[in-house]
Amino acid sequence: MKAIQNIVIIGSGNVAVNLAHAFRKAGKNILCVYSRDLAKARCLAMAVDAQHTDKLEMLPDKADLFLIAVTDSAIAGVVDRLKVSEGIVAHTSGSVNLVVLNKLKAGQGVFYPLMHLSSEKIIGFKNVPLCIEANNESNLLALQQLACAISEKVFCITSDERKIIHLAAVFACNFSNLNYIISEEILKKQGLQFELLHPLIAESANKIQTASPATIMTGPAVREDYDVIAEHLKMLENVPGYKKIYQILTETIIQKKKNHEL
Repeated sequence: MKAIQNIVIIGSGNVAVNLAHAFRKAGKNILCVYSRDLAKARCLAMAVDAQHTDKLEMLPDKADLFLIAVTDSAIAGVVDRLKVSEGIVAHTSGSVNLVVLNKLKAGQGVFYPLMHLSSEKIIGFKNVPLCIEANNESNLLALQQLACAISEKVFCITSDERKIIHLAAVFACNFSNLNYIISEEILKKQGLQFELLHPLIAESANKIQTASPATIMTGPAVREDYDVIAEHLKMLENVPGYKKIYQILTETIIQKKKNHEL
């Protein structure tokens, strides 16, 4: 097994930026950064001491790792145009199957960080779960070694398992964040600050570090306090979209309580 040292980054978005910085910090060599947006490619390349290009055909054809960190819908198109004679090609998607890389003669893998990432805030990866997969044992070991160089939480996960994890993550992160957005709007309309909810949100997040979410559920739905629920629905009469969300979530909680799941 050849250790991964020289890396090509394909993409310049949130995942690409954070992983490029993490690899560079771990002592890896970023050979080149590709992006359709030349300015973004240049910016990231300068930050990690790499070359840059907006043309896939200008990428080197040899590297230890070609990391495809683009949107899910763009991965297949990149694969079609990528010319690799030596190295592993891995994508970073939570939902795209490993088989999307099958037409490549190079090694194939997945390097999926299970974290909400932003290019405006570069994070440390020590506690970020990294889900890896590869087409053979040697490539898996190489990706595993690379992952362990930046994180203490590395998991060998199949494509089917990764899709399930991604679905769960959408509920845990994206849908929760939507509820935070709704909460903020409700408060702001009355001249109240969202920071009032910060301790409540933080305490809930802290509790689920050591307990199942099913054991910490509180509120009018789990108590089946229909008077309070009716009052809340009345307050949401003028925002039917939010009223529907409230009804669906409330009915789900009540049903889970009846099924003894809460």
